[in-house]
Amino acid sequence: MIYKLLDGYESLFYTIFLGVSFFGSMFSLEKLSRLLPKDQGREFAVNGALSEGKPRGAGIIIITAFVLLCALFVPLSLELIIYLALIYLAMITGFLDDASETPWGELKKGVLDMVISVGISFTYYHYNGSEIHLLSSSFTMPAPVFIILGVILVWASINVTNCSDGIDGLCGSMSLVSILGAFAVIKAGTDDDSSAMMLLTSVVVLLAYLWYNCKPSKMLMGDAGSRALGVIIAVAYLKTGHPFLFLIGSFMLILDGGAGLVKLSFIRYLKLKNFMKNIRTPIHDHMRKNQGWEDSEVVFRFAIAQAFLVLLAVYSVR
Repeated sequence: MIYKLLDGYESLFYTIFLGVSFFGSMFSLEKLSRLLPKDQGREFAVNGALSEGKPRGAGIIIITAFVLLCALFVPLSLELIIYLALIYLAMITGFLDDASETPWGELKKGVLDMVISVGISFTYYHYNGSEIHLLSSSFTMPAPVFIILGVILVWASINVTNCSDGIDGLCGSMSLVSILGAFAVIKAGTDDDSSAMMLLTSVVVLLAYLWYNCKPSKMLMGDAGSRALGVIIAVAYLKTGHPFLFLIGSFMLILDGGAGLVKLSFIRYLKLKNFMKNIRTPIHDHMRKNQGWEDSEVVFRFAIAQAFLVLLAVYSVR
């Protein structure tokens, strides 16, 4: 592809790569968003009615642009091609859910998430083995344990990222910061330039999307974007070789989106009806409704906290 045509002209290649990725994504979002289904407003979300009528499901544009740009600019191995296919599958399932008149049930979405999670975990193990780096040490984990933990990581990443998508710019900003952390670790600690390039592509496409998603947003990524971003984040931290860094590098996503999953699980399965009674979930709704934060305060403060934690994650492996 293009990287072969410009072999030996690294500065020119990156100039073209970054320019085409950013402005091409912006152009695609501007022109194609009018074809997307319209948001109906979210009855139970704080300020959910403000989203009514906006194009929803922009993730299909974001992730399609991401995959096409990777095909053009990134030296793709079979491993990365499989990841891209599963990322795209996550986007398609999310988009179909967005576009459906009746939202998909939890079982259907859970099964699809599990298929994607198993695919990512098995693929990573097949090509990379089960060696784990933890701070300055490393060890080889038994294959079944590694694969199970990999499935949990991917499944959790998909769902916490999805649940954090409730304020203009929030999910995109935190995802971007989280991916940048993994990119920095891969770039500094490995010679895996292809994975680093893939992550850089996702960052540039996210920057283009955030141009339109800052408040007041012109479009929403929907499940099509947030679920696929969850897969990208999971792949990113697997490829660092330090998968436990996900807990730090994506902590604000885990806190924001994961709190609701924990609360629902305790209430539904353990019958603890008063569990987290005074905490509204996702946490971004708690900060708006219970603490009186403005939307911009939530986005900036959550992103700042995530950036600080990403710095800790990056320097913990040096």
